[in-house]
Amino acid sequence: MLWSSLLLHTSALFGCVYASRQPGIHRRFLDVRDISNPEEYNTTYWFDQLIDHSNPSLGTFKQRYFFSGEFYKPGGPILLLNVGEQNADGFWRILSANNSIVGKVAQATCGASIALEHRFFGQSNPYPDLSEESLKYLTLQQNIDDMVYLAQNIVLPVEGGNSIGPDMAPWILFGGSYPGAVVDWAVYQRPEIFYAGYASSAVVEAIEDFWQYGDAVRVRMPANCSSDFQAVIAHVDDVFSSTNDLAIQALKETFGMGNVTYVDDVANMLKEPMGLWQDLQQYRGPNQPFYEFCDHLEIWDVNGKNETSPESGWGLYHALEAFGSYMRETHGFLTDADISSHDDTLPQYRNISVDNSERSWNWMICNEFGWFQTGAPKGHPTIISRLVDIAYSKRSICQIFFPATFNDKPSSAYPAVNDINTKYGGWNVHVDRVFFANGLNDPWIDATVSSRSIDFQSTSLTPVFLGKGSHTADIGNENAEVEPTIAYIQEQAIAYIQSWLADWTPRFR
Repeated sequence: MLWSSLLLHTSALFGCVYASRQPGIHRRFLDVRDISNPEEYNTTYWFDQLIDHSNPSLGTFKQRYFFSGEFYKPGGPILLLNVGEQNADGFWRILSANNSIVGKVAQATCGASIALEHRFFGQSNPYPDLSEESLKYLTLQQNIDDMVYLAQNIVLPVEGGNSIGPDMAPWILFGGSYPGAVVDWAVYQRPEIFYAGYASSAVVEAIEDFWQYGDAVRVRMPANCSSDFQAVIAHVDDVFSSTNDLAIQALKETFGMGNVTYVDDVANMLKEPMGLWQDLQQYRGPNQPFYEFCDHLEIWDVNGKNETSPESGWGLYHALEAFGSYMRETHGFLTDADISSHDDTLPQYRNISVDNSERSWNWMICNEFGWFQTGAPKGHPTIISRLVDIAYSKRSICQIFFPATFNDKPSSAYPAVNDINTKYGGWNVHVDRVFFANGLNDPWIDATVSSRSIDFQSTSLTPVFLGKGSHTADIGNENAEVEPTIAYIQEQAIAYIQSWLADWTPRFR
């Protein structure tokens, strides 16, 4: 990987720092700290957003956002963070320079910043429920159009706040993970509205069968833990695919799931450590839940002394019992009522109340993105059971939550990943002035432009930086304080954005 940097110089423009370009090639969110001036950030604002941008006659709904003008000077950029697939509570803290790259860029460029809640998440709901009829207005395009409409119509509580539309001020998008991809897609689709973007762990390629998610964890996790994890999953697949009912029942009981009827539901629960890997943050150090899981497998009391396994692990005998005790101690004894994907009467599937992020996000991945985290193909090492395949994923995520939409639809008809990749470019689009920041330890890396499957060329207008961080780790300042590659990514992002701003001119005066 070839790293190059930008030479900074001071500009007289608003007393902020900008940069001159030097040609070069570069090969959901975080914990945040309290801030000393919360009054600058924690006011809740509401914007009258269109329910359907293709049919404005349907009316509007209240879309929540947070705003900071702490560093703003007239002529500075407007930074728009799309919060994505979660409730936006507390996201005002992310606008602080003490907490994130968004705040740092605002400070460096005299910009104002906005954190916008995604439609159908948190308190931003066009309708009072998340029924399938309501959710037909939850699409990627509606989300992009929300940001466009807001940029064209919002009045901000700063000097000249009624003259900050995209024709009079540069708008820069920020986001991580799915919202990071939205940055790329929105700048690609509407460059006349959004001048630039910062895309962290941006999953720009929609992928139906995303078995690479688990594989990225397998190759980056500690080698001994990976070996034993693979051995356990291989054993699970062998037993659960057999006709030995006694062995099947005994194995279910090992994991505390003796009262779970279907083996695919048991196998799916064993994906739980994947989420722990995704949640890793560099500043938290070694005492994080994923490493505690690995310690459970790899530290063994041998003759009264704790011993750590070699890189090859301890092998199946110990690993199976250790994995089982971990699941029992962490989750207790589970039943069909807790995890069954075969009983559509369970309340978790029929709950259509608003502020249910799981339901809203399932709707989006089932219709548009996929990213179903499945077992690897046969012949390839895996830490996700092959019982967790596309058929299982679609039943447990799509059909059981949204029967009217998916039960009678051929499996091949959804999600529309090919349409999404064609319309928004996927891996195949180079968007001017989008800064990509990715992490080697991100399980989503193979849906980003740093995927192992492609050779995406970094340029001065589409720079790609790959550090040693985890999922969206570069958004948070605390990670940058302990991991030099993340600090470097943030420094370069600020420099690039400053250089691009130096070239921006209003379209109308």
